[in-house]
Amino acid sequence: MRGIGHGRIGHGRIRRTGIGGLLLILAAACGDDLLLGPEADQGVEGVVLLGPQCPVQSDTDPCPDAPYAASIVVLDRDGDRVTRVEAGLDGRFRVGLKPGRYTLAPVSGNPFPTASDQVVDVSARVWTSVTVQFDTGIR
Repeated sequence: MRGIGHGRIGHGRIRRTGIGGLLLILAAACGDDLLLGPEADQGVEGVVLLGPQCPVQSDTDPCPDAPYAASIVVLDRDGDRVTRVEAGLDGRFRVGLKPGRYTLAPVSGNPFPTASDQVVDVSARVWTSVTVQFDTGIR
């Protein structure tokens, strides 16, 4: 290799593309072509809940699950990252996506709270509603 950014692969040369070229490559690799803006008329919307909140629940003292401001990574059909969405303090989130199958991968704690991945299908002009349930580990 002859200096930073220069080298040989086969008979071609590697050239520095600069930050703009690198960002373009990263954007393409991250699945931005599947991500739609806030004006989208389809995607995934939902609420994130954290529970149980109490070690003992009863009909007279139900102790409902609480909204949770969590991070959720959205993966495409091949398991590549499309985006990361943040639920608000009310637990709600919304992300515009092109039609297709996606996996919602909640970012879990170590060891708690934890949540399982969910597969969702997005159809044209439809918002797919989901509930992401985080487990507190309280028993």
